[in-house]
Amino acid sequence: MAPVAYDKYSFNSLNRFRESPMNREPVSRELFDEVMVPNYAPGSIIPVRGEGSRIWDQDGREFVDLQGGIAVTCLGHSHPGLVGALTDQAEKIWHLSNVMTNEPALRLAKTLCDLTFAERVFFANSGGEANEAAFKLARRYAWEHFGPEKNEIISFTSSFHGRTLFTVSVGGQPKYLEGFEPAPGGIHHATFNDLESVRKLISKEKTCAVVVEPIQGEGGVMPADPEFLKGLRQLCDENDALLVFDEVQSGVGRTGHLYAYEMYEVIPDILSSAKGLGGGFPVAAMLTTAKVAASLGVGTHGSTYGGNALACAVAQKVIDTVSQPEILKGVKARSERLQKGMMAIGERYGVFSEVRGAGLLLGCVLTEKWQGRAKDFLNAGLDEGVMVLVAGANVVRLAPSLIIPEPDIEDALERFEAAVKKVTETSK
Repeated sequence: MAPVAYDKYSFNSLNRFRESPMNREPVSRELFDEVMVPNYAPGSIIPVRGEGSRIWDQDGREFVDLQGGIAVTCLGHSHPGLVGALTDQAEKIWHLSNVMTNEPALRLAKTLCDLTFAERVFFANSGGEANEAAFKLARRYAWEHFGPEKNEIISFTSSFHGRTLFTVSVGGQPKYLEGFEPAPGGIHHATFNDLESVRKLISKEKTCAVVVEPIQGEGGVMPADPEFLKGLRQLCDENDALLVFDEVQSGVGRTGHLYAYEMYEVIPDILSSAKGLGGGFPVAAMLTTAKVAASLGVGTHGSTYGGNALACAVAQKVIDTVSQPEILKGVKARSERLQKGMMAIGERYGVFSEVRGAGLLLGCVLTEKWQGRAKDFLNAGLDEGVMVLVAGANVVRLAPSLIIPEPDIEDALERFEAAVKKVTETSK
């Protein structure tokens, strides 16, 4: 068969676009306000290059990255293994419709099942989509096994599960739902780490699922008490309800375990994973058992890009790397250094009352004097060349690469201390 003759005019048009003055013009932060929907408020710098745990902006300024793309770039920037996996797969096949499967998706699903409690996997593109699938599955399972009245979901105040209408309704932060009502019904919110508050809401006749983050990320990096999660497992078993763990932020090695449920020794029925799963490439997964998965039969749910070959090839390399014992052990050692360093800074300047969390998902809680000013420390950090996050107004959040080099940690601590010093001195 003769090779396909591609339309030369299409390539000429592409070349003209590449060479056009507009495509070569530098862009600025001001362009965001001209062309983008204003649902974000990005900072003034525009990063253009990253390597490991360092980032450079348009002006060549260097930053130590303790943000990790909000717990996403788990192996840092431009990791050679991930770049290799992406480019290798890009030369084979990018995308197939879900009327057929592909090799990278099957390999990744098998790996996730081998390494976790799961027996079945559904792929999506984001944490919100993975949670949407999880919540739909929980309701569908209850509908099939117990009837339509058993449809209520119990979640927790201060939780966060995504930005779809369903997931933002299950999330326990009303500010994210404001202006988007009416919300889906049948959702109740208990108090995190308060088992009695769940006991008052749960019902064998009506509750289909309890949804919880083992560590509340957006809610202030608040870890669950071990006995609380064990109690949830027992309550779900007693009331024929499914236990759903949202591990979008706490999964893929972030706590020093591949998934945080292992740390707590509590096995959920459904688990959502995203963020670090692709190391920066959009991919997500919902993990569950064969019995529960059977309720999502053909045609009940889907995703155009879920299980995309490019995404799954990259995620495979991420999981193969992060699941290595030496990587997970290294997370714990790096965590100890960061916790010790941040707490020492907090004590010297009177800004942190505690550093909580697990592994490399840490929250530095501001003292009463500095309540409401987490963003000030973030901005001061940028001025000093270190990138941190916030989790609400009272917590400085850290979620760096799981393999951040020790010299980068020391450099980041030094730069952040300079930032804290400036904030505290200018506020006297």
